[in-house]
Amino acid sequence: MAKRDYYDTLGISKGATAAEIKKAYRKKAIEHHPDKNPNNKDAEAKFKEAAEAYEVLSDGNKKARYDQYGHQAFEGNGGFNGGGMNMDDIFSQFGDIFGGGGFGGGFSGFGGGGGQRRVKGSNLRIRVKLTLEEIANGVEKKIKVKRKVQAPGTTYKTCSTCHGSGQVTRITNTILGRMQTSAPCNVCGGAGQTIDKKPADADAQGLKVQEETVSIKIPAGVVDGMQLKVSGKGNEAPGNGISGDIIVVIEEEQHEKLQREGDNLHYDLYVSYPDAVLGTSQEIDTVTGKVRIKVDAGVQSGKILRLRGKGIPSINGYGRGDLLVHVNVWTPKTLNKQQREFFESMQNDEHFAPKPDSTDKSFFEKVKDMFS
Repeated sequence: MAKRDYYDTLGISKGATAAEIKKAYRKKAIEHHPDKNPNNKDAEAKFKEAAEAYEVLSDGNKKARYDQYGHQAFEGNGGFNGGGMNMDDIFSQFGDIFGGGGFGGGFSGFGGGGGQRRVKGSNLRIRVKLTLEEIANGVEKKIKVKRKVQAPGTTYKTCSTCHGSGQVTRITNTILGRMQTSAPCNVCGGAGQTIDKKPADADAQGLKVQEETVSIKIPAGVVDGMQLKVSGKGNEAPGNGISGDIIVVIEEEQHEKLQREGDNLHYDLYVSYPDAVLGTSQEIDTVTGKVRIKVDAGVQSGKILRLRGKGIPSINGYGRGDLLVHVNVWTPKTLNKQQREFFESMQNDEHFAPKPDSTDKSFFEKVKDMFS
């Protein structure tokens, strides 16, 4: 089933400010919150859908990618599309939406008064180099990463400061009377647990570094510098926390013969003077293999041959770019005596005199056609 537009999900326009996005999400989350709609699968789905939309639109980088590429910008990277966030994720990540006295802690799980929160492990950031062929076809990469995991033998106990609630309450006297405020416990960080026992090779949080192989599915059409997310494959958190994510930064490798421009590719084809006069066929490289193209007799240098659909797929899913073959007639720089005599005899021949017609476009016209 096609995913709903994130702006439609929150009931806002594309020009909405950060404050308007936050307000819209708060309204939707309250409306569909599980505590308000017990055993209502439809409400739970809408609650998760709203959290998914807010997770993207509240982040400047993700919002920019979504505005440019739509849902395809996050497909195949382990984000929401793979069910990466459960209810605990949502409560821990967006609990601040309901913080403070304005909401009073009426719903469990949120930061305003919902008690223990689950600590999230830190993210890992890796760079993945891709060839043009891999970008054009999509690829699954197996990457070795070193991540922190809970060391075997580590045990935890209830925090003696917050007694497992993850929150500490403070009462202060003000000119308006006694004010009660709650904040995450500074001893356990809001997790409600502290380390009881840990092995000697574990760090202060009961974690140790372990090398693992992670499979990353990269969709076709990604661009250099794009960031993908693999949920839950970052560093683990102590106790009952949730794992962080892996942020995958795409790095495009330079191709030997092809140049990328958006979804289009460019190829410089050099033909000899005799081949330009008589015509020829040549085999050239594309991202899907080699193809043979025909060069007509009398071709002019600068001619652009367009091979439709031989470029890069759109990350948005809107078709595929083209391969633009630029014909360059190679003029010999040295001639032997016989060759020189031939061309000298042809200097005043009418067949060699330049006679451009309407089909022989100028350089600027060719550039204009290329981008139209």
